[in-house]
Amino acid sequence: MKFFFNLLKVFFSFSLVINLMSCIKNTQPNIVLIMVDDMNDYPEVFNGHPQAKTPNIKKLANSGTSFLNAYTNDPMCGPSRASMITGVYPHNSSNFWQDSWLKNKVLSNTKTIMEKFKENGYNVVGSGKILHHHSSNLWSEFKHKADYGPVAYKGKKEKGKKGIAHPNVPKPFSSIGQIDGSYGALKNISNLEMDGEKISWAYGGSTGYKEFQYNNEEDRDLTPDEINAQWAEDKLNEFASSDNEQPFFLAVGFLRPHTPLIAPQKYFDMYPLEDIQLANILENDKDDTFRNYDLNYKNLLIETEKKGSPLTHQQLTRRWIEMFENLEKSYNDPEEGLKRFTQAYLACVSAVDDNIGQVMNAIDNSRLKDNTIIILVSDHGWTMGEKDHVYKNSLWEESTRIPMTIRAPGVTKFKSKVTHPVSLIDIYPTLLGLAGLDTETKKNDNGKSLDGYSLIPFLKDPKTQEWEGPDAALTVVYSSYANKNIPANHHYSVRTKDWRYIIYNSGKEELYHNAKDPKEWNNLVFNNSHPKRDEMVKILKEMTHPMIPSGLLKK
Repeated sequence: MKFFFNLLKVFFSFSLVINLMSCIKNTQPNIVLIMVDDMNDYPEVFNGHPQAKTPNIKKLANSGTSFLNAYTNDPMCGPSRASMITGVYPHNSSNFWQDSWLKNKVLSNTKTIMEKFKENGYNVVGSGKILHHHSSNLWSEFKHKADYGPVAYKGKKEKGKKGIAHPNVPKPFSSIGQIDGSYGALKNISNLEMDGEKISWAYGGSTGYKEFQYNNEEDRDLTPDEINAQWAEDKLNEFASSDNEQPFFLAVGFLRPHTPLIAPQKYFDMYPLEDIQLANILENDKDDTFRNYDLNYKNLLIETEKKGSPLTHQQLTRRWIEMFENLEKSYNDPEEGLKRFTQAYLACVSAVDDNIGQVMNAIDNSRLKDNTIIILVSDHGWTMGEKDHVYKNSLWEESTRIPMTIRAPGVTKFKSKVTHPVSLIDIYPTLLGLAGLDTETKKNDNGKSLDGYSLIPFLKDPKTQEWEGPDAALTVVYSSYANKNIPANHHYSVRTKDWRYIIYNSGKEELYHNAKDPKEWNNLVFNNSHPKRDEMVKILKEMTHPMIPSGLLKK
């Protein structure tokens, strides 16, 4: 009997240990990262555009913590995403443009978020556009590469042949090309011809120029974003129904509202053209536009052409200008182009909102809801005519400000809003902290430790004074191929809660009091200095130390 009693004690003790281990394992949070491409602050909650209809983003934001002053660290897809995923500032890696981060000495020797979570027992899966340069080795499973389709094609679709702009887009804007020069609703174009050749829709190059079938809204193929949303839903349902308690990190990347701004007609119907409200554009706001602001772009163009730089005229000097100018020139009424482009952008914002809603429903309608952290971010913003600018890659508000929302069950509070400036660089340490993982991310001495700071104090208390991070968000803009590997020679900005300071490599400066001048119309140091300037310069120097932006040395 004594032997039996002791055996029973051992059995119960063992069971207790097993159950405890199971409980511990079950507390490891799942993580869902939703990346949106080129989305500025237009979605509801972030108050960027009064007409934007984004009920799903609003629902997510209201269920967690929204960062109302969140900023990109580089307003271009490639460097922004590489910086966020590795936790390294662009000026600390010299990765400023669309060069492959996989070949960058610092970034390639630094663990990505995916690698860090995979080595800590997570099932790491992804689909869509997460990084600008893809590597399947980072993932346990990766499904669909980035696809910018549907794209209109004239004649045969084959590798190396570019598509055309949406057939409804007039010249000169359509001459910009199939991506940036294209916007409009999906429609049946099978009966259209151009230069004697038929026009049709196709998926992008990543899918081998596969035909995109479209007869009507009820009889068509899924868009790439819809495919990724369906993949995410199916994957989440699989995780929810599985007995496998392995935690997962799931990332899904949506392309819209990146150009081409093409979406189903129903989303355009949500925004009648005659009702479209344009950005608040200040007439004759010319002093701090790229068209009249000498940043040595002409000289750089000559320089790069001599050196045989792979960067094109459009990439270096004209894309941000020609999109604005060509929109105006394409219609009799200069405002019509901006209205049509804004309508298309808003349509794409609402389209991707539905995609996000599909992912959210898969989480909220399953057992995953109470143990899954959700992060929604964009890689950078987009200007819509402010300062004669329609593009990204500027240091102004609409190009740098992004939506950012985090929902962490048991940590975040409903409808929390943080006004302190933060940036994408802070995502990595935040996720590590929420998952209880260490912050060592260097693969070797060539790598770089995390530059950002955990946002967990803000998730617990939106008004906390105990955050260890800086009082500003740091953003850099690439200046030229010649300065490719010279961090000091690019353009920099710091954005505090109430102010923005910009220094270009030419030494020219901009200072805006955003609390009173949210559209950045009044440059307070254009003609003379301002008392706030020195304080902002100090912040910039502290955030870039030991590097000092060359523009400051020219003052």
